[in-house]
Amino acid sequence: MEDRIENSTTRQFKAVFPCMLNANNTLFGGEILKWMDEVAYITATRFTREHMFTVYTDKIKFLKTIQPDTIVEIIGRIEKVRPVRIYVKVDVFAEEMYGLNREKVLEGTFTFVALDENQQPKELDYFRLIKTP
Repeated sequence: MEDRIENSTTRQFKAVFPCMLNANNTLFGGEILKWMDEVAYITATRFTREHMFTVYTDKIKFLKTIQPDTIVEIIGRIEKVRPVRIYVKVDVFAEEMYGLNREKVLEGTFTFVALDENQQPKELDYFRLIKTP
């Protein structure tokens, strides 16, 4: 499973532009949460190869504000896999676009499920495959 986790780890980079800023002249929180959910979704999908749906976000910690002229790296990694749910840890780092400073600015966990034809959570195919002799 470790190889599968490693192969599904997802990294995405974004540049913070003036049109993305809030009234405090920092990155709008909703924008970074959208980016985190997108990376978490891609990570979960790469691991399961199923249609995944976000059902829960947890422990979202805004550690520092994200300033303009910043490059943001969003990293998603599988944290835990259960028969019906998969948990993706997302870490966000910000680095100065024109400098050398880089620091962790956000973290959170996103929970996903796969749904059956009745839109109900179903056991992940991954668990069915490892149970098959």
